Parts: sequence; structure tokens; C-alpha cells
Amino acid sequence: MKLDANACYRALSARDARFDGLFFVGVKTTGIYCRPVCRARTPGRDRCVFFARPVEAERDGFRACLRCRPELAPGSAPVDSLPRVVASAVSRIEAGAMNEAGLESLARELGVTSRHLRRAMHAELGVSPVELAQSRRMALAKQLLQDTRLPMAEVAFASGFQSVRRFNALFRASFGRTPSALRGTRRLPVPAGGTVSLTLEYRPPYDWPAVRAFLAARATPGVECVEGDAYARTVRLGAQRGWVRVSPVAGRAALRAEVSPSLAGALMPLVARLRRMFDLDARPDVLNTHLSRDRRLAALVRARPGLRVPGAFDGFDTAVRAVLGQQVSVAAATTLSGRLVASLGEPLDTGHSALTHLPPLPEQVAEVREETLTALGILRTRAHSLRALARAVCMGTVDLTPQADPERACEQLVELPGFGDWTAQYVAMRALAWPDAFPAGDLVLRKALGGVTTARARALAEPWRPWRAYAALHLWTHASVR
Repeated sequence: MKLDANACYRALSARDARFDGLFFVGVKTTGIYCRPVCRARTPGRDRCVFFARPVEAERDGFRACLRCRPELAPGSAPVDSLPRVVASAVSRIEAGAMNEAGLESLARELGVTSRHLRRAMHAELGVSPVELAQSRRMALAKQLLQDTRLPMAEVAFASGFQSVRRFNALFRASFGRTPSALRGTRRLPVPAGGTVSLTLEYRPPYDWPAVRAFLAARATPGVECVEGDAYARTVRLGAQRGWVRVSPVAGRAALRAEVSPSLAGALMPLVARLRRMFDLDARPDVLNTHLSRDRRLAALVRARPGLRVPGAFDGFDTAVRAVLGQQVSVAAATTLSGRLVASLGEPLDTGHSALTHLPPLPEQVAEVREETLTALGILRTRAHSLRALARAVCMGTVDLTPQADPERACEQLVELPGFGDWTAQYVAMRALAWPDAFPAGDLVLRKALGGVTTARARALAEPWRPWRAYAALHLWTHASVR
């Protein structure tokens, strides 16, 4: 990515938060790289060199600033343009795909050779997959050292390192000091129950009340709950089980995630999922400027400039919920979801009366008899759709992972019984974080656009590309408030 150095310096001088995470500045005289919002004294223009990503600064020998903490900066959103294979590789690496498996395994998952993947990533990002993976591990390790009381060995393993000795050597090479020296003698507060607390920053503004209300209305009993200003849910990541609680940080453009200690070994994929779920890497300045050009949306955008698209923690769970929500109210779908979880979900002791189960796996839904589902109050046609969806996910003919191609996923979904364009687009919007998803047949959207037909709604939404999902959320939210 080619940066305009003069424009970057102007943004740096202004400490413009809209550019946080979009570039980083290395200071030649100190060997330190910072975020554009760093409160340190602005260096002279001739001392600055600019980078699109932390890994590029680290490759050139710069160390992360301990004051502004580049590891906390918002990342690249799905709206940012990258070739699909590179974007998918970056997403998988940030979720920890190379912590245990190597480059060859990642390349096979993407359907390319390791040589092609290295060349593609170097051409687009200027770094190799291994360099990016190491940078992300180092960033998480630095955050854990500064923000938690985890022992050094647990920090190393939670950050994706298989060896404490290797972790210590790489950390010293990256930051010029040992992990224990970085942590120093600071006395961090002991969190309740030994939980791990993580900070997740974003580019303001962020409409937390709207996101919280959206999730609260659709929270699956036993799996999710919204209490006060916080959202909580049970979590299954591989063999690890636990819970996470997310709430806003007062006076700061960030959310705080409190994580059960049982998930300490899965923090990298957990953080990646939470950032997608809460749409923390969006560019509200770009989105709002684009959507405000339409007279139908201008006033809505002005009223809620921080509106985000609430995503999903798990794609299959969200697709199940979408099927249960077909032609019924949100409350009715919530009731059915709770019954399904109570019947098929795995019990989990979280110590919280509202978080009692993990959602059912695709294998469980695929094997259950339709009569069992209909006994829960689910229509037979919906039960048939759920089993077909589960079988397709198990067989790999439908991909609902965060790295899936959303357009291809929509094509796969509409081939299933009971799946139309509305359901497929809704799943793509939330489960796959596709910013251009648009359920044109939605009754509320068509009414908001003047009672138009589905075809007309789709035509009216063309100028909103590639952020039609945000337009849909504005229209839905306005209709709900009104």
C-alpha cells in the first residue's frame, strides 16, 4: 500500500483519530514507531517514515511505542480493498492459523501453493506470512504483559508461541527488552475470578447503545445475555470452553472484553472474532460520507454517525437463528432458539445463571430427527431447512467461516431448501461481515423506501455499494425507533 507521506504527516500533526490504524509513523532518531494519535511530541517531518502496518515498521527495525501502544490500534476492515486470497490469509493469520500449523497448511486451506501465497502477500503488503504471524503474536503478547497478570509462560502460550524460550528471544529482539522488563513492577488490579481483561479499540464514533439493543433483542437464552451496558455469551473455540463479557470503556474509544481464564489459550482467535462481531475496524468517516450523498439516508447518518453492523460470533449459530426467524417476530425466534439450545446444546457451568449452554454444533443438528425439532415448536419446513443447513456445513458444501467468500456463500445457501435471498443476505451481513450485503426483500426496508418492490429496493440501493449493509442498518434502526 503506497502512502502519501505529506498527508500522513498532516494527520499526525493533527492527531486525527480517523487515521488511527491506517498508518504508523517511525521516528528515525528514536527507532520507535507510533500511532498517529500518539500524545508524544510530534517529531519533525524529516525524522518521520510512514508505514501502512506495524509489521512493516518492525521489518525495518522500529520498535513499538510503549505510550500509544500500536498493538491496540484498529485494524483493516472488510471494506478495505485487498485481493481475496491475501485478505483471507490475513484474516486467518490474525485468528492464529499459523500458531500451530505452518505456511504449507495455510496455503492448502486457501487452495494455493505456499510460494504463490508468499509472493501475493509480499506484493500487496510488503511482508511474508511468517513475518505477519510473528508480528501479531508479538502484539498480543505485549498487550497481555501490560494489561494482565498472566504468568510469563501463559502469556507465551496464549500469544501462539510453542516455546517460552523462543518467545523470550523473539520478544527481546522485537522490543529491545525482556518480557519481564517490559512488565516491570507495575501492580495491576486483580480481576474478579481470575478473568483476563483485554482492550479492543475502534475509530470513533461508535453507537454502542444501538449495537447493544440489536444484540439484546436477539440474544439466545442460555447462550447470550445483555445486562446493563454489557453483552455476555458462552464461547467454544476448539477444545476450549468458557465465556466472555464485553462492555464500553468510559472516556475511551474502546470496548473491554473480560474473558474466563479457561479461554486463555485461545485469545488470538477470540479477539479476531470479537473485532468482527462488534465491527470495530470500520471506517465511519468513509461510510458516512458515502451514504450521506443519498437524500434518503443523509438525516439518518447525521442522527447516528457511529452505527455499526452487529456481526456474529459463530456463522452456523447465526444461520440457524436466521432460519428460525423466518416469518415470525424477533421475540418468537428468540424463544425457539432458546428451546433448541436447551434441547441440543452442551451444558456449561459458567457461574452465571443466564449463561448455561453452548449452542449446538452442526453435527448435532444434522443428526437430530425432525420430530424432535417440531416438538420444540419449530415448523416442519423450518426443521427440514435446519437439518439441510447442518448437513451442508458438515460436508463443506456451505462455508460460514469468517474467511468465506460471501458471494459464493450466498449462492450455496439459496440452493438449500427454505433458503431465499433474504436469509442468505442476512447471514452474509452478520455471519460473514459482508459490508455490501442487502436483503432487498425485507418488508421493513421496502416500506422505508416508500413501499417499493424488491426489485426496486435493490435498484435504489445500488448507489450505496459497497456499504449497503450499513444503509440497511440505518433504515432498520430508524424504523425501530420510530
